[in-house]
Amino acid sequence: MQLQVTNSPFTAEQAELINKLLPTLTEAQLNWLGGYLAFYRAGNVSAAASELAASTVLEAHAPAAEAVVAPQGPREATILFGSQTGNSQRLAGRLADKLKGQGIEVTLSAMNKYKTNNLKKAGYLFVLVSTHGEGDPPDNALTFYELLNSKRAPKLDGLKFSVLALGDTSYEFFCKTGIDFDTRLAELGAERIVDRVDCDVDFEESAAGWIAAVNAVVNNAATSVSASLHGVEGVASTSALASVASDSTYSRANPFMAEVLDNLNLNGQGSDRETRHLELSLEGSGLTYAPGDAVGVYPQNDPSLVDELISFLKWNPEEAVVTGKAGETSSLREALLHHFEITVLTKPLLEKAVAFTGNDKLAELLKPEHKEDLKAYMNGRDLLDLLRDYTPWTLAVSDVATLLRKLPPRLYSIASSLNSHPEEVHLTIRKVEYKAHGRDRKGVCSVYTSERLVTGDKLPIFIQQNPNFKLPDNSDTPVIMVGPGTGVAPFRAFLEEREELGATGKTWLFYGDRHFVTDFLYQTDWQRMLNDGVLTKLDVAFSRDTDEKVYVQQRMLENGAELYEWLQKGAHVYVCGDEKHMAHDVQAALLTIIGQYGGQSPEAAAAYLSELQAEGRYQRDVY
Repeated sequence: MQLQVTNSPFTAEQAELINKLLPTLTEAQLNWLGGYLAFYRAGNVSAAASELAASTVLEAHAPAAEAVVAPQGPREATILFGSQTGNSQRLAGRLADKLKGQGIEVTLSAMNKYKTNNLKKAGYLFVLVSTHGEGDPPDNALTFYELLNSKRAPKLDGLKFSVLALGDTSYEFFCKTGIDFDTRLAELGAERIVDRVDCDVDFEESAAGWIAAVNAVVNNAATSVSASLHGVEGVASTSALASVASDSTYSRANPFMAEVLDNLNLNGQGSDRETRHLELSLEGSGLTYAPGDAVGVYPQNDPSLVDELISFLKWNPEEAVVTGKAGETSSLREALLHHFEITVLTKPLLEKAVAFTGNDKLAELLKPEHKEDLKAYMNGRDLLDLLRDYTPWTLAVSDVATLLRKLPPRLYSIASSLNSHPEEVHLTIRKVEYKAHGRDRKGVCSVYTSERLVTGDKLPIFIQQNPNFKLPDNSDTPVIMVGPGTGVAPFRAFLEEREELGATGKTWLFYGDRHFVTDFLYQTDWQRMLNDGVLTKLDVAFSRDTDEKVYVQQRMLENGAELYEWLQKGAHVYVCGDEKHMAHDVQAALLTIIGQYGGQSPEAAAAYLSELQAEGRYQRDVY
């Protein structure tokens, strides 16, 4: 949209400059600019200019600028994170390092570990939180979230805060937890010093911008006279910020090309499922991991779907497309194969697409009164459906980078111990195929690995550390693991690690799938571990082998007395797999067991389980 000088406060020259800049900015750059302008509006002109210069390169040094007198700010900052997979926690650590570099005393904590009565004494509060499932807080944010939204929440007058929210625009309640925190903190009297930034799955650049804005505001307020970049660290590039905590140079932004050593189907002949066991080489990468971590895989889109899109729009597959922030280009076909998401519809995508269609029905669908119709339309449809349903289109090849978001990596729980398999990492991936809206649909990564990836191929990967899903430090501690289907993957890693360490603590695995004969993943591994004493107890549930379907939660209830005895003796409980159904049913079973065999009321049982979670004795890796 072009600015009209007659209706705006800008001069013609200013409007021309803005019109040249804005169309070239990514969503992440716009978010960064929002935080920067908020800081600038607060009167921090000099420091804002310095921060802008610093954000260009790591540890940049700009010439001194005119000093700006600022009120003395707090010297203490509290940084709280709520994280399911560890992203918010890593970003919180980066912010903590920045603030410590300014001499700020930093309290860095998971929300469930933080003593909430300290809130009233906090100077700054910075919240970094993801949204899980259908708008839910992560497990380690739940108690703090509930407290702030209860009548017991303290008044927070004088507290200065900002929120970084992580989410996924393909979900209806995008960044809802972060939005809720941002709203509630303001309602309780806290002062927002940097606008909230909502990050999509490609979060690194947006998060770096928010960290830069927060760092600049605190820096300016922390000294009575601030100038230029005196004492201010530069802002690292996205690739520098994205590095994992290891000696490796490989990261989310710079993935390692791992060679495929093996690619096996774990399901038996006659199964209606296909689950791949993928073994990848880490040789020469320097990458390390621990049981409970995940691997991020950058997949390829289905070539046949890419070709259908190009054919429908009558585009030249060899025409160049910008694919990177630094202006890197590739052919249109390569860009759609490797760089852009084409299998998921999101509301932001449809909102952008309106400008390129002559069909008024799309704009009508996006009206607030058609919210449920929009949700139903996006469910199970992809970019090709959108193009076919809302013709005609005026899209040009050059519009691809503006319209489509980056193809996000897929995360898979690691199914191996590095001690057991040096310089290797193993994954368990179930093939996803289904029919919807008259077309066959295929999971992007699962079909890529099952149909087009062979031994010797290279796969771009990175290690996603998950500090919230880890074995007990004491190897004598008993462990209960619940992992139906591919949810069993991390428990193969857990048990291999316990075996390598010579752990003596008891272990109990609950596993379930459809059929014993064809769907018992890693059956020979479990049998060997039982024989060797690595696995103490195994209970299984195969839902299609009996007249009445049976699931892992029923097996837990059947063994309720013994399971409660394990809990009383200090056992840690781990749950991995489907979040929508299985994880809720397993938690309900745990509450029933605690109530029945512990003689506790529903409220007391819930408090018992919450305490286990706070102690790190109840951990979930659910999706």
